Amino acid sequence: MSKLNLQAELNDQQLRAVNTIEGPVLIIAGAGSGKTRVITYRIAYMLEMGIPQSAILALTFTNKAAREMEIRVKELTEKKLRNLTVSTFHAFGVRILREEIEHLGYRKNFSIYDETDRGSAIKESLRECRLSTEGVDLYALGQLFSNVKIGRFKWGDGANDAYEPVYKEYQHSLKTYNALDFDDLLTLPIELFEKHPEVLEKYRSRYHYIMVDEFQDTSFTQYRLMRLLADRNVCVVGDDDQSIYSWRGANYENIVMFEKDFPGTVEIKLEQNYRSTTTILEAANGVISNNTNRKEKRLWSGNKGGKPVELFHPKNESEEADFIASGIKKIMIQDKLKYDNFGVLLRTNSMTRSIEEAFLAENIPYRVSGGTSFFQRKEVKDVLSYLRLIANTNDDVNLLRIINTPRRGIGKTTIGALMDLARKNHSTLWDAMEKLRYSPDTLFQEAAKGKAEIDEFMTLIETYREEMLGKRGLSAKTRALVDSIDYWSYLVTEYSKNDKMAKWKFLNIESLIQSMETWEKDPDNFDPSIYAYLNRISLITRDDGDDEAGKGKVNLMTIHASKGLEFPVVFIAGAEDGIIPHERSMEEGDEDQKSGAIEEERRLFYVAITRARDKLFITSCLQRRRLQSTADCVPSPFLAEIPPHLIEYHEPDKAVESPEEAENYFSLIKSKFV
Repeated sequence: MSKLNLQAELNDQQLRAVNTIEGPVLIIAGAGSGKTRVITYRIAYMLEMGIPQSAILALTFTNKAAREMEIRVKELTEKKLRNLTVSTFHAFGVRILREEIEHLGYRKNFSIYDETDRGSAIKESLRECRLSTEGVDLYALGQLFSNVKIGRFKWGDGANDAYEPVYKEYQHSLKTYNALDFDDLLTLPIELFEKHPEVLEKYRSRYHYIMVDEFQDTSFTQYRLMRLLADRNVCVVGDDDQSIYSWRGANYENIVMFEKDFPGTVEIKLEQNYRSTTTILEAANGVISNNTNRKEKRLWSGNKGGKPVELFHPKNESEEADFIASGIKKIMIQDKLKYDNFGVLLRTNSMTRSIEEAFLAENIPYRVSGGTSFFQRKEVKDVLSYLRLIANTNDDVNLLRIINTPRRGIGKTTIGALMDLARKNHSTLWDAMEKLRYSPDTLFQEAAKGKAEIDEFMTLIETYREEMLGKRGLSAKTRALVDSIDYWSYLVTEYSKNDKMAKWKFLNIESLIQSMETWEKDPDNFDPSIYAYLNRISLITRDDGDDEAGKGKVNLMTIHASKGLEFPVVFIAGAEDGIIPHERSMEEGDEDQKSGAIEEERRLFYVAITRARDKLFITSCLQRRRLQSTADCVPSPFLAEIPPHLIEYHEPDKAVESPEEAENYFSLIKSKFV
């Protein structure tokens, strides 16, 4: 690779970042500034300069990113990369431990526990400590143990101290079974290096050049591992303005620590954006400049001008969803785009329902990323399974899903006997239940124990079948059904240690019933039957084998899930105070913690804005449903931070075109937060 090729492919700052390979280097890479290109060219340049593959270590966060990086370096150098280490932090930890773990008293053939394995081990540890496992949220307890292991929580700090003996037993059982959990893949290499300097020296002498991608997302544990390994030739690449993962341990202050720990650090800023129009970048700069704890930078683009940021205030989330769906249809035709050219970004995955329904009504294919589709959530599927069984008692799949949800004492032995009976008679499970219901107990002894419970379950389904088939009022009757089976108590029992989760799941059921009610009341709906409703819902999870003849699917996702992606057209929905910034960010902590939370929420909004290449739409509802009531909404304070001249403000059929009107509008928003 000649220098001439580098100069042809890279701008001045990118070229400097690629050529500076000696000593500590901090590359501040703004959104869309060609970060991946710089990393891959940098590795390729080092190889061309004669640095051995085995001396280079590149660490990133996902296997996908590691694979893409390696493929691009291979294409640039046209070399086989047998000795180059491009890896995630955790995979690199595994590599070290496979070679060295015997120093810590483990055997090399250790197992790595996944989430399910960890839950089982924690449950066993509870039993060993003579504590009941009933109602314990194993996931939450696992998160506590994780925080202890990585140093985010210390015993003696709070109400969870009662679990300290369980944690010790859990750690003991891991060692006994020669097993590691996910956190061990980072913490044990650190322990190994700190206790055995000779092992550390072996790896420091092997890797003379270290690179870390997405440095703003590194946790303190990952930073410690890097700090132990790195001598002087270490390069970290990141953007503090895109640090949005503090909730999973990311520490953007690692950038400050890096500069302290590596004196003489060369800082290089990549500020030229190759993704977005000048308008979108000016909007993003206007927002993020309000954060105080950041590296000063200002994104700019050679792509001058651009359409204004379009802001719309719908009456409610239903009108918001219709605006997004119709907007996608209109822009597709006007600009000759495909469905996958659109990104619809939300603060939380719980907001997808109304948008999914609007897409369904407009026959717009979509995929949900960063969470589960509203209609695929367990609690929603449970209610829909009841409706499907009521509509068709021959539906074995949905019958099995809810026969013991909520628990009604129909055990696995009874269900197994019913399935055997159905197979023997070539019948459905419902027919087998009918046979059991009206036969002497001696005839089907294995299933007879649950006979009373089965009769009660069948009576419930038959009662609501009579109520719902061919009659109106589906939403009211569904709400009555949810009350009859006491689904709320079921959720409370399932999430006895997490009442917020129980409430959130019950809110999803309420949202389902509300959407059903809206559908029933639609004057254009001439068939509000249970069959029509279920057919409509079934279309949501359809699998388009031909992917709409190459048009792809609209990307419906959380802002967190959108990081690293870009779309020609982006819709940011729900830009309201309490959503962006999220009300949870203001609930706990002192003023400094709340200030830090607000800054992270602003970074999140900045990430959302910078996903857009050509067009950006933002919606902020005047009202939004919460539980069974409607609440007035206030626009997000971040909207007032976008320079007014970049905004085109919409009422349903009218745009504010003069700068004076826009200024007045934003003055009104600002006045709400003074």
